[in-house]
Amino acid sequence: MKGSIARVIALSKKEWLHILHDPRSLMIIILMPILQLVMFGYALDMEIKSIRISVYDFSRSEESWNFMQGFRGSDLFKIRYENGSPDEVMNLFKSRDADIALIIKEDFGKKLQRNQAANVQLIIDASDPNAANLMRDYCRRVIQAFNEKRGIEQPVEFSLQPRFNPSMESNYFYVPGLIALILIMISALLTSITITREIETGTMEQLLISPVRPLEIILGKLSPYIVLAVVIGTIILGIGIVLFHVAFLGSPLLLLGLSLLYILVALSLGLLISTIAPSQQIAMMASIMMTLMPTILLSGFIFPIASMPVFLQYISRIIPARYFLIIIRGIMLKGNTIEYLIEPVLVLTGFTILLLAASWRNFRKLAENRG
Repeated sequence: MKGSIARVIALSKKEWLHILHDPRSLMIIILMPILQLVMFGYALDMEIKSIRISVYDFSRSEESWNFMQGFRGSDLFKIRYENGSPDEVMNLFKSRDADIALIIKEDFGKKLQRNQAANVQLIIDASDPNAANLMRDYCRRVIQAFNEKRGIEQPVEFSLQPRFNPSMESNYFYVPGLIALILIMISALLTSITITREIETGTMEQLLISPVRPLEIILGKLSPYIVLAVVIGTIILGIGIVLFHVAFLGSPLLLLGLSLLYILVALSLGLLISTIAPSQQIAMMASIMMTLMPTILLSGFIFPIASMPVFLQYISRIIPARYFLIIIRGIMLKGNTIEYLIEPVLVLTGFTILLLAASWRNFRKLAENRG
């Protein structure tokens, strides 16, 4: 019995030494639950902290001014445009400058003066149905407060017009997000083991003594995965359209081109991980940790970025999926053209250049050390 206990203790000591002598794995083991707790704790907030509203007041009466005071006096509503043309609404939605358009009709003031029912029109960007439902409820509360304050028999009512997702289907919102998640996870995971695999199998030296240059090695390793990622992306997009009946209003060629850019970002990230990680196992763990949780929690895939604390909103700016979600949802649900997508395209291009440059630099150092 004593001998058995002694052997268990000896093996435990050996295992502890192995854990302590592998600081990278230990750091991942410790940091992962901490990061999960912090991210889930702050990001799991479906409430909306800010609603951008565009107002078109055709009544221009004292009653309409008093009615709008309920929106102006709330910290939740941010009036971005006022008294423009309703024809601008779709462009404001496509450029992400407004969430709601509120249209007050010409006879609004006269009807209230006559104690008649008046109607206002709410046009909501329903590409995110959960957010659209919340925004509708917030507007309803303001209108109810106005009715209660006046104590009129015929209250102000509103008619709702959801745009880009008239039936408020959740699939319209989540399927493009799943495509973004799957593409970045698969692409980063595929390339995260390319360099470490060559080192572990002992074939890196053969590559280094060949006439192939480091940049050529990187490009040669990326090109097969670009094709593979495009095929995977096309398949999952087709499944989303056929099985889940998600709308596709924009240009397939534009989406293909910008998806290639996003795939390049993901592959470059995986390649950078591969030039740093000491083993394939750690490379795979790192790629999953750097793509799965950030994409789900901080990209706007599920939780509104505007609802997050300010420091998480800043962190979300370095999440590639945040920008691709703007692209894919914009093209599929709103029919966006390239002029509405300049910002996310430029950001993803910058990510690609930075990650490829860092990967090339790390690989050159690795080649020099092993040469």
